[in-house]
Amino acid sequence: MQLLAGDLARNRPGDAVRRKIVELQPNPLLRLVGRWSPRSEIRSWSDGLVGERVTGRRLDRLRRHGWYTLHAIQWASGADIDHLAIGPAGVFSINSKRHRGKSVWYGDAAITVNGAVQRHIAISQSEARRVSRALTRRCGMEIPVRPVISVVHAAKLKVKNANPPVLVLEVDRLDRVLSGLSPVLSSDQVARIYNAARDARTWVR
Repeated sequence: MQLLAGDLARNRPGDAVRRKIVELQPNPLLRLVGRWSPRSEIRSWSDGLVGERVTGRRLDRLRRHGWYTLHAIQWASGADIDHLAIGPAGVFSINSKRHRGKSVWYGDAAITVNGAVQRHIAISQSEARRVSRALTRRCGMEIPVRPVISVVHAAKLKVKNANPPVLVLEVDRLDRVLSGLSPVLSSDQVARIYNAARDARTWVR
């Protein structure tokens, strides 16, 4: 496919996080120090960057199954979508969450990390709805989007619900699960949605 001006296919996993880290600390040496400083804001963002890189590499394996992936899609507000996967099984907005060495539990409507309730589910659902609106508006047809949370480097992940509204998966299973879902889109529809999604103009409204 031909590359366009503002083509988001050029984005690397974690590009938005990289920009944030540079914004927080322009000095490369101090950025390096911050990556290893306990409770440093840069360290927190750097952990997130690692998670997005790991998730991005796993998602890119979907290409062999007829999927397209995009990373670090930025809204006009400055917020970003970590990853978008578009393939025969539909469209999925993926949030990467790195919880290194921690226990993650997902019940009917909430995630806990080492027993502390997180807002991951509500945020992921809200993002998927917003992505759906943007793609529907641009493509001129209804584009459902399913939210996914990629759990990176957790010591344990327990999912209680057999059919959860948000897919919560260990990163190592991400490509296998998505590629194994039943097809709902034709190859022409996949290409049409991808062409809209990769165009930065889709996300500026």
